[in-house]
Amino acid sequence: MKFYSFQVVIEKEPKDRGYFAYSPTLPGCFSNGKTIENAKRNIREAIEQHVASLLAHAQRISQHEGLVHVEELTVGMPS
Repeated sequence: MKFYSFQVVIEKEPKDRGYFAYSPTLPGCFSNGKTIENAKRNIREAIEQHVASLLAHAQRISQHEGLVHVEELTVGMPS
């Protein structure tokens, strides 16, 4: 079994209560969910299907091998 790693971005939907999820590494691969957990579960499934399709068509699967961690950072600045 070969393993692939993908960064996932989850954003709040601007016009409803849900969340939008996508991977910058896989253009066109996206999903959504009513909660963050739903969005994470749904994007995992979307990525699995997307990668399976790429493999079935002998296409390259991009990997950001140098990127090992992504997190949000908040800084405070004097007003």
